[in-house]
Amino acid sequence: MIDPAAPDDTVPRLPITLTVDGQTFTITERDGGHDYNWDTGPNPGYGFSESALMTAEVPADRATERRPPPRRFDTLGHYRNSIRDFLSSIDPDTGYLED
Repeated sequence: MIDPAAPDDTVPRLPITLTVDGQTFTITERDGGHDYNWDTGPNPGYGFSESALMTAEVPADRATERRPPPRRFDTLGHYRNSIRDFLSSIDPDTGYLED
């Protein structure tokens, strides 16, 4: 179980169990993406997945432009935000994603 006070920029080694807004999820890695199992949800085995990100090709004439640093997708902050986004879309009556 991850300490709820751990900073958002922490990069944990998966799998982890993370509690966000009173809900507990187990996060595992799959094919470069992530699976989130909603351990405390009303529907056993329910959760969501994120797929691995694709790298976009940059045209040669823009290759030397300064770009912002790449966004990290393996930090506690990312996991917490993904869980909050998921929970905000849940129908409270069914415990499943809203239609």
